[in-house]
Formats: sequence, C-alpha cells, structure tokens
Amino acid sequence: MILVTGGAGFIGGNFVLDWLKVPENEGIINLDKLTYAGNLATLDSLKKDQRHIFIHGDIGNQALVTKLLNDYQPRAIINFAAESHVDRSIHGPAEFVNTNIVGTFNLLECARKYWNSLQEKAKVNFRFHHISTDEVYGSLSATDPAFTETNPYEPNSPYSASKAASDHLVRAWFHTYGFPVVRTNCSNNYGPYHFPEKLIPLVILNALNDKLLPIYGDGQQIRDWLYVGDHCSAIREVLTKGKLGETYNIGGWNEQANIDVVKTICRILDKLKPRADGQSYDQQITFVKDRPGHDRRYAIDASKVERELGWRPAETFDSGIRKTVQWYLDNPVWIEGVVSGSYRDWLQKQYN
Repeated sequence: MILVTGGAGFIGGNFVLDWLKVPENEGIINLDKLTYAGNLATLDSLKKDQRHIFIHGDIGNQALVTKLLNDYQPRAIINFAAESHVDRSIHGPAEFVNTNIVGTFNLLECARKYWNSLQEKAKVNFRFHHISTDEVYGSLSATDPAFTETNPYEPNSPYSASKAASDHLVRAWFHTYGFPVVRTNCSNNYGPYHFPEKLIPLVILNALNDKLLPIYGDGQQIRDWLYVGDHCSAIREVLTKGKLGETYNIGGWNEQANIDVVKTICRILDKLKPRADGQSYDQQITFVKDRPGHDRRYAIDASKVERELGWRPAETFDSGIRKTVQWYLDNPVWIEGVVSGSYRDWLQKQYN
C-alpha cells in the first residue's frame, strides 16, 4: 500500500485515479479532510475498486495517522494535503499555517516513528514524498532565468510562506534524522477536476454561464502551466527513482500570461460551444483590482528531473488546455455538484 494525503483534492485526486488505472499498482489509503476543495465525486469511478481505501480525516490528527500507518504498513507516503489558494490565504492565513505547517509537522513525526519501527528491508525501501509549489521561490522579472532547485526561498503570500515552511521541515527531517524524503516543487497545474476558484476552471465556467471573466490587474502576470496528468507521471518517476533528500522542480515548459490564457480559452469555446449571439467569449473579459502582493512571474526550469530521471511533460499548453476545456464541457454533473452553496458565496466575496 501507499498512503496518499489530500487525495480527494485536485492534484491528489488526479494522482489517485492515474495510479489505480494500472492494475499492477498496489492499493492506496487516501486520507483527506474534505475541506471546500476536497470532492469525493472526483473518485466516483473507484467506488468498487478494493485497492482504494478512503479515510475522512486530518493529517494533524496524530492518533489517526499513527493508526493508519500501523494498520496498513504503507511503503510510501505522498503528501498532497495543503491549503493552496493564495486569495484565501490573504483573507484567512491561520488555516494555512495550521494545515501546511503544523499538519506537515504532525505527519512527519508520525511517519518518522513508523519508519523507525520497520524491519531493515522495509526501512530502506520507504519514501516520504512531499508535494510543494514554485511559489516558494518568490517572483521573477521578465528577464530573470527560470527557478532552479538552488534558488533561494522568497515567499510573498501567506500561502507560499506556509508551503516554504513545510519544505524546510521536510528538509530538516532528512538532514537531522536521516528520514527518507524527496520533494517536488511544481508550477501551476491545470486539467480535469479542478476546483473552479482557480483561473482556468473559473474562466471556463463563467464564460459558459454568461458571467464576467475577471482578470487581476493588467493580466500580464506570467505562469508556467503544467497539465495535471504530466504532474502525476513526474511524481511516479520521482517516487521510484528520485534520490533521497533531493528536490526536483516539475514544470510544463509553458510560460503564459494570464490574459493570453483567458483569450485562448475563449477561442476554444468559440469553436466548441459558440455563444448564442455569435459574439466571442472574450467580450466577457473584465479587469479587476489586483490582489495584494501579486507575484509577477513564475517559471520553472525542469531540466534536472529530465536529466536525472528522464521525465519531460507530454502535453503542450495547446494540447492540454484543449483537453481541459473539453472535459468541462463533457462533465456537467461534476461541475454542478461543485458550484453550489458556499462556492458561490466565495466568488461573491472575492469578486463582488
């Protein structure tokens, strides 16, 4: 077995689905707190798969985590569990500190005690894979080279600061205790099952529902976009072949300005599902006040993981975004289940 935390969220859910597509892969214990972004509907296809064991719980619950480790004896832990939305961290940073820092500490301590109890062969084979973000490196100018694994940490939001702290804890547990960790820092993910408060799913759904497409500031903030299926394949490679104690940056080699991402989505929707009035969806674009401390550019240099582990993304931004838009058009039931209730309250609060 492997233990996956946060496996009902966007990236974690996609990883669980991707992993269990392969019949030969071992089972997954999926521990998720089911906060606003955790969605069991993402995992509906696994209801009859006995290799998937879902546990509703918090990584901060040491008694629960300890029991799961002792009962299931996983050979690896992959930690996706995190609060991850920058805007939410600005409005309420305490939850980000609690989950991303304290929660990671609790998980590390439980895992270290479990690892110390293992027989030598199992101990040698055990891995703790911590999933993090490129936002810990701060912001780049238009001419700066892309982030490498040796860039200093310069987080600029409560979210990125909390993830930076969790990264430091994971590093310290390796150097202090010899605990077998690997870390990956990924760029902006997109793809199926993405909670629609993030840019790409928000724009798709607002466009289809004849709502404004809100763009922060001038829309020239640049991000490196990574298709979530590519991210899942990278995680598998790092888990299998990554060197203990190392960090690997996972990126899509696809830098795009936010305004260009939105206009690309509009062009795809114009072809796949034209507006009734014949106008382009880009007529719905509106610019809103920029958020505080908005980083201008992120870019990932993913050459280390390619050089050392042989991984490179399969999707271009063009192919990945087309797959993503089509998925949202094809899955109205999942979308309807997400966009009700508290989600609408959040959008009203965030964008007036």
